[in-house]
Amino acid sequence: MREVDDALRQDEAIDLYKRYGKPVGAAVLLALALFAGYLIWDHYRDAARAERAEKFTVALDKLESGGLDAAVKAAAPLAADGSDGTQAAARMLQAGIAEEQGKAAEAAKAFDAVAADTSAPQPFRDLATIRSVALRFDTLPPATVIALMKPLAEPGKPWFGSAGELLGLAYVKQGNNTLAGPLFAAISRDKTAPDSLRRRTRQMAGLLGVDAIDDVNEAAGAGGTAQAAQ
Repeated sequence: MREVDDALRQDEAIDLYKRYGKPVGAAVLLALALFAGYLIWDHYRDAARAERAEKFTVALDKLESGGLDAAVKAAAPLAADGSDGTQAAARMLQAGIAEEQGKAAEAAKAFDAVAADTSAPQPFRDLATIRSVALRFDTLPPATVIALMKPLAEPGKPWFGSAGELLGLAYVKQGNNTLAGPLFAAISRDKTAPDSLRRRTRQMAGLLGVDAIDDVNEAAGAGGTAQAAQ
C-alpha cells in the first residue's frame, strides 16, 4: 500500500508539473529578465549621471579659466536635454554668464525660464527667482518684489538671507521701515548667511533704528576687517 501511495503521489506530481510547470517556469524566467533589465537600466542611469556631471565640471573649468564663451558652449548640451539637476545647473550657469557679459535682459529671461520649469529641482527654481529679481530690482514695483521674495524669505529656508535682503530693500522703497529693520536684523543674526551679507544687513538695520548687534566682539572684529580692507 505504501508503494502504491508513493506511485500515486509521483503520478500526481508529474501531472501537476505537466499542467503548471511551463507557466511557472515562464513566470520565473520573466521575473529574472525584468530584474536583469532593471539592473542594466540602473547601471545606465548611474553612468549617464556620472557622464553629465563630468561634462558640467568641464564647463566650470572653462569658466574658471576665463573662457565664458567656451563655458557656454560646453554647458549647451546639458542645458538642452536632461531631467536631473545638471540640466538646471547648466541653465543657471548660462544665465550667470550672460549676466557677467552685461546681458541683463537675456540673463533675467534665462533665470525666469528656470524658475518656471516645474521639472527642475525646487532649490534651483527658487535661486533663479532671486537672481532674476535682483537683476530687475530697479525696474520692478516693490509690491512685485515683495510677492516674489516673501515666500522665500523665511528663517530656516535655504535662501532666507538673499531673498530677505531683497525683500527688506523693497520694504524700504515702500517706506515701510518698521518691517524692513527687523528683517535686516534677523538676517544679520543668521549664522548660515555669508559674512558680507550679515555685515550689510547689520548696517541697514542700524540705519533704520534697529539694534542688530548681539555680539560686541564679533561686531568689533567685522569693523576691524572692514578698516583693514580700506
